[in-house]
Amino acid sequence: MSASAAPTTVTAYLRPIDRDGLMQFAEKGRCNPGSRGTNKVHTVLEGQYRTLSYVGDHQPVVVDEPLHLFGENTAPAPGEIVLSALGGCLAVGITAVATWKQVRLSRLELHLEGDIGNPAAWGAGGAEKLPADMGFQEIRVAVTIEGDASREELDAIVQHANVFSPVANSMRNPIPFKIGLAA
Repeated sequence: MSASAAPTTVTAYLRPIDRDGLMQFAEKGRCNPGSRGTNKVHTVLEGQYRTLSYVGDHQPVVVDEPLHLFGENTAPAPGEIVLSALGGCLAVGITAVATWKQVRLSRLELHLEGDIGNPAAWGAGGAEKLPADMGFQEIRVAVTIEGDASREELDAIVQHANVFSPVANSMRNPIPFKIGLAA
């Protein structure tokens, strides 16, 4: 290479999604804004706190508790699974918004933290707590994102995806919740 030749930077982009399919999906949503799908999971307790959750035809999602909470520490705790669902949903949304805006991403990582406590001991004789005082009290998400857009454009993509994230909105907003014995 001659002394006057400038070095070139090669950027590898993340595997893209189908933009045409995304646009068709968006059009269906505009034409039928009340449409909904249903997610289904079948969870089976193996023993202690270890559960297997069956989702579609995938391998089960294994959940456990750490040793200090009387689990076997063989898998992530329920709260960690919740954060992983949030991280996955936000990553999907960021990818979709970037695709919609025709921004190619070369890196996307989300680092999630949530402050959670269990002084009520799952309602088994611990502290008397109100529902609003249990569960995650704060969640923080730090997004590392790179692509063929300015930092400001990338931040706008992240913020837009956050507003429309189904999982983030499920966590932020009260939703009807029913539980009872199976028939």
